[in-house]
Amino acid sequence: MRLDLRSPLVYTETSAIFENCGRQELSTSPSGVEWLLCFELDPVQGRSIEPEREHLPGALLFTGRRTDNSDSTAKTVALPAGIYLFTQRREFMEREEWLDMAIEQQKDGLWERFNPESRLYVRFLFEDGKPVTQLFRPIGS
Repeated sequence: MRLDLRSPLVYTETSAIFENCGRQELSTSPSGVEWLLCFELDPVQGRSIEPEREHLPGALLFTGRRTDNSDSTAKTVALPAGIYLFTQRREFMEREEWLDMAIEQQKDGLWERFNPESRLYVRFLFEDGKPVTQLFRPIGS
């Protein structure tokens, strides 16, 4: 799906390390907490219609956390306003699961002749008290 995000989603930068970027670290978060991970995609795999899963995500650029009472003086990171390829599933997904979803998102985006950029944002949150995993991939002009 194509999504026009009108306002940035701002998070407090955290040094939390997510070894698996998945259920174990995130499922223990209280219901009011959101997490945002940002990856720089491999330049070749990020433009391939058949990317190699193990080489698609590059470096984890940052991790952000938002709570109902976030510190307004802390350093922040954001999911910028813009046009995105967007996918979500109503569950916490392990790294391998959301990578599969990112590959499908990329294939669909390339098939639709969008120009996906080289960043992937993975957002974990709760909606109506239930866990959700969302993927955002900026679309260039």
